Amino acid sequence: MTKSEAEARILKLRELINDYRYHYHVLDESIMSEAAADSLKHELSVLEAEYPELITPDSPTQRVAGRALDKFEKVKHDKRMISLADVFSREEVLDWINRNEKLVPGGKIDEFFTDIKMDGLACSLKYRDGLLVQAATRGDGLVGEDVTLNVRTVENIPLKIDAKEAEIRGEIIIFKEDFEKMKGEFANPRNLAAGSIRQLDPKVAAARPLRFIAYDLVTPDSLTWHEAYEKLRELGFQTSGEDRVFKASEQKELFEYIDKLDDYRKGLKFNTDGMVIKINDRAMYDSLGIVGKTPRGAVAFKFPAEEATTKVRDIVISIGRTGAATPVALFDPVSVAGTTVRHASLHNADEIKRLDVRIGDTVIIYKAGDIIPQVKEVLLKLRPEGTVPFDFEKELSKQYPELEFVRPEGEVVYRVKGESSDLILKRAIEYYASKPALNIEGLGEKNVEALINAGLISSIADLYRLDVLSVARLERFGELSAKNLVKAISDSKNPPLAKFITALGIRHVGAQTAVSLARKFGTLEKLMEATEEDLLEINDIGDVVAESIVAWFADEDNAKLLADLKSLGVKPLSESSVALPLDGKSYVVTGTLSSMGREEAEDRLRALGATVTSGVTKNTTALITGEKPGKSKTDKADKLGISRLSEAEFLRLIGG
Repeated sequence: MTKSEAEARILKLRELINDYRYHYHVLDESIMSEAAADSLKHELSVLEAEYPELITPDSPTQRVAGRALDKFEKVKHDKRMISLADVFSREEVLDWINRNEKLVPGGKIDEFFTDIKMDGLACSLKYRDGLLVQAATRGDGLVGEDVTLNVRTVENIPLKIDAKEAEIRGEIIIFKEDFEKMKGEFANPRNLAAGSIRQLDPKVAAARPLRFIAYDLVTPDSLTWHEAYEKLRELGFQTSGEDRVFKASEQKELFEYIDKLDDYRKGLKFNTDGMVIKINDRAMYDSLGIVGKTPRGAVAFKFPAEEATTKVRDIVISIGRTGAATPVALFDPVSVAGTTVRHASLHNADEIKRLDVRIGDTVIIYKAGDIIPQVKEVLLKLRPEGTVPFDFEKELSKQYPELEFVRPEGEVVYRVKGESSDLILKRAIEYYASKPALNIEGLGEKNVEALINAGLISSIADLYRLDVLSVARLERFGELSAKNLVKAISDSKNPPLAKFITALGIRHVGAQTAVSLARKFGTLEKLMEATEEDLLEINDIGDVVAESIVAWFADEDNAKLLADLKSLGVKPLSESSVALPLDGKSYVVTGTLSSMGREEAEDRLRALGATVTSGVTKNTTALITGEKPGKSKTDKADKLGISRLSEAEFLRLIGG
């Protein structure tokens, strides 16, 4: 991204984030999920870190929260109420630790203090002569709102404590169980808690099950954060109960606890979206100071978001096993619910039109059932100039010029014209079992047709569910032939990766491209995660092939097929990354070989790392000639000065 592009993106991000923050912090309304907003804020902070000269005082990264409401008296905080910088990965936590170790005396941090990050309304309580005298919201961090009368109604806040003077900070929250009983027009527990505290009539707050969860003892001073929490509990304040102390040498245990907390946080009584990590030594923490509006000595580790924002880089169309045309959005990679999402189905032309999703748009995505990524919403305020609506029919013609599509009346899906589901399935299984693919003996055209007509198979995965008894009942089979077929299918469960890729029948991916993919990625799992950019690093793959591969793996039907095959024990063998003797060499085979068929000869060459092509070019290493070679190929080889290899020389080349 150029500086001018970054500046334009930053301006749009600031506008949208400020709009979100005003609704969330001032009006107690939500215009998008907090997870989606966090994703936008993280993108903004990354861009500003890359271009610090573009940071302005009014950027959302330079403020803590919304301004104080006019309906309450203003309260100036003695010590600024700050927010924490968010981190989203172990690497970012380690970077934070390393940065601080360079700044602290002796370069040594002894302990870290952690606590759950509460999702509520930040509030400060002041006690004088042991009595509660003032409660204030965070506001903009410097000036908040006096909400003392409302806060006094919160049952778990002590009106008197055993300390002459003290300032306690924490979150006003509502337990999830209480929220479910009275949610009404409020979107979530945080909004309900904030809305209750910001009522002019204290009776409203008194009628709601509000709680205060303390997280900081500002005064009197304490030596460590752990000691502050112990003192808070002694004074009668409720804490989360999730605070822990870790030695600096216990980083492994720290990350294990983060993972554990992420696993069971949904069972907690309150909402949380992360964990606070602080340097336990308060003096060291304070000495590190503040950068912008966040302290150096603490970060908030955000658990994997269930929603996030990303950009739509392209929309490609996948043709599934039934002939249905399914649009797929390709994204900038983004983490959602703990996994990296690179694409999502847009289902059909009507759904694209409903969302009005376009290439270049920024979208909110989420995981349906924590499994399937879906597009929730297009953020129109971030739409680049010059985008055009996605023309489904035009793109079908562009991406599949050799096919004709029809949309049956009353349906939302475009399908390949003249192709029935059974016919497409028949072709897919025949190709899956063919010699270039898995070479499953006994799965020829007639037998495949018999299995489909009998209702024994409705997908490729069903091949591995066949049993001898069911097959033997068919007219074309006896017990022996049924046993042989079931055994041949079972023996195909662990094919070479390149053969398996070929067998999938991905458009534009033949045997040679499959070999290149297997060599590049090594495992099926890595290939499934590949981006267009990753694929384009392979010499013989261009834009059209890369799009076709990504679209195939993004199709929900294909994803289900791969999951079914895996559950049935089909596991392709990983491809070795060891250099092979014919790496970088290219061959063409012509004529009839007496020692083996042409397909076997090509497979033997590919197994040694060679590229095998159908035509002679200036990049061809040699032309392998059997009996009655093709004249056009020999003539072109002679014209280009390409050497010819006899069958005997070919056998020596491949080792016998």
